[in-house]
Amino acid sequence: MSNENDRGLVLGFPEYCEPARRLAEAAGLAFEQIGLHIFPDGESRVRLPARLPERVIICRSLDHPNAKLVELALAAVTARELGASHLVLVAPYLCYMRQDKAFRPGEAVSQPIIGSLLARWFDEVVTVDPHLHRVHDLGQAVPAKRATVLTAAGAMSGFLAETCKDAFLIGPDEESEQWVSSVAREGGLDYAVGRKRRLGDSRVEIILPEREYRGRQMVLLDDVASTGRTLEVTAGALSSHKPASISVLVTHALFVKDALQRLNKAGVGRIWSTDSIPHATNVIHLAGLISTAL
Repeated sequence: MSNENDRGLVLGFPEYCEPARRLAEAAGLAFEQIGLHIFPDGESRVRLPARLPERVIICRSLDHPNAKLVELALAAVTARELGASHLVLVAPYLCYMRQDKAFRPGEAVSQPIIGSLLARWFDEVVTVDPHLHRVHDLGQAVPAKRATVLTAAGAMSGFLAETCKDAFLIGPDEESEQWVSSVAREGGLDYAVGRKRRLGDSRVEIILPEREYRGRQMVLLDDVASTGRTLEVTAGALSSHKPASISVLVTHALFVKDALQRLNKAGVGRIWSTDSIPHATNVIHLAGLISTAL
């Protein structure tokens, strides 16, 4: 192998190529793109460089994960065959972390199943702000030799310091408090956390604590935005207090279907996210943060 690959090689899948390339540059490592072809029947052909160094970092975010997991398995096994002896998975968004118990009889508990598969394929797993509930140690969910959790709190507070210096952070529910408090602490910002009350399968009510919101620059902050329903309801509750502005900042921007339109209709003016998942709202690059783990 050439000397530039001696410290390791970053491989990126096509849909996450640019963040992976930025990671390689930040870490001072070589980069190559994985070749991917989808056949008419939905099967994937994965192609890696013909020769690999001992240390290989595969960078891919695992949103919409089902096909990606198959392709990841093909890449990991093939990398071993091509000379890699130490495999690192950088998955800024890590899938299947929510379900850590069976809520109804017969349900598959996906977290340990998928976590064990990843640990079988990779020696190390690096992720950012995983959505863990009852399991608080990533090593329990993904029993790899090394499981590293990074937080985007510092990057988020740095972004707000430049963009919205007087932000008042709002966590939409109790689950968001760990992220909101961390970003607030990093940036010396005021914050509050709402309380969620479920009214049905798809309806929630957000109860905000008694604070002075009028005229403030409100920033709703959370780790994952999927349907955006909770953020939407929170924005609606804030609107009645006549804040100066309402913005949304999230680590992982899924924003499925019409989530963005509903948030805008609820009074949200600006929506920001990190590049853990490629999305039009990406404003914060995580390459510098993740490179510290490599």
